[in-house]
Order: sequence, then C-alpha cells, then structure tokens
Amino acid sequence: MKIYRLLLAPFLLVLSALPTLADKLSLDELSSYLNGLTTLEAEFTQINADQTISTGKIMIQRPGRARFEYAPPDETLVIAGGQQLAVFDGKSNTGPEQYPLRETPLNLILERNVNLARSGMVVGHSYDGTATTVTAQDPDHPDYGNIKLMFTADPVELRQWVITDSAGAQTTVILGELSTGMRFNTATFSISAEIEERAR
Repeated sequence: MKIYRLLLAPFLLVLSALPTLADKLSLDELSSYLNGLTTLEAEFTQINADQTISTGKIMIQRPGRARFEYAPPDETLVIAGGQQLAVFDGKSNTGPEQYPLRETPLNLILERNVNLARSGMVVGHSYDGTATTVTAQDPDHPDYGNIKLMFTADPVELRQWVITDSAGAQTTVILGELSTGMRFNTATFSISAEIEERAR
C-alpha cells in the first residue's frame, strides 16, 4: 500500500498543478499587457446594439488614440484623439459628433496607466476555460458605462470587448489577427485634420 501511494504521488502532483496552468489571468498580468501595448492594428467585426453587423479596421496608439474605419456600406469613422472621441457619419456633410474621451468606457484601455487592480474599477473577473474576461468601469463615474474585455493566454492577447454605454446599449467588437509595433502618421488620430480633409 505504501509503495502504491509513492508511485501515485507524482501523478497526483501533476493533477494538482493542472488547474493553475489553466487559471484565469490576474489583474496585474492584464494591466501589464495593456500598458505594454503601444500600437495595434486589426480587422474587426462589430455587433451593434440593434444586432446589425459592421466590419472594418481598428488602429490604436496608446495612450489616448484610436481610429475605427468602417467598411462600406457603413463608412462611419470614429477617431479618439486630443482627449475627444469623434464620430464622423460617412453619409453626412455635417461635422462629427464629439464626446469627452474620459466619459466613454473606451478610455479605460486607452489611458496612459491602466491599473485594473484599482479599487472599484473591476466589477467582474472570470475564466471560462479558454479566455479570461474582465468587466471594468470608472470607479468615480460608473454612470459612464463599462467595458468587458476578453483575453486569451500564451501569449496574453486582447481578443474582443463589449462596451455598455451610459444608456445601457451594448456594442461588441471582435478582433481579427493583431499586428503590433507599427508606426502611424500623426494625422491618423487627428480629429481636426479629418475635419479639414472633409471640408476640401
């Protein structure tokens, strides 16, 4: 019996280690990953609040800058830059709708120093066996809405997010293959440059 237990011990040790290998990513790991991102580019598929589907390309330059170029027939353009979020309607000649970036859930991944462990910031943190999901909000302004981020591991990678805005409407963005480390032209994230370009 003693020999049996000794032979079984290494096997039990391996089994006991398995849950930790497949555990959810910690908030510190996810914060470090986001803070390590400087530039990112990917194709995306978006599920809108009315369940329609949009596609396009996203470019991010942290901190504070992002550009969503929507494919036809949508042709919407969304730019985050200069502490503002601007939505350009491709079918309209009027100027963009603009909002303070800090009042949108997107700011939570674009800010200079992401700290998901900050008190009150994370209201959900789970693992489904494949991906770690974190739901974050501005702890000082939960009324701005929240963002649910989904990450895979080995290596850590952001795969999708769901934004719930202040009115409760949800928008899901699913990312395609990510490219990082590229350089973008300054005008890419300039709202004023886009306004001037459209005025020509």
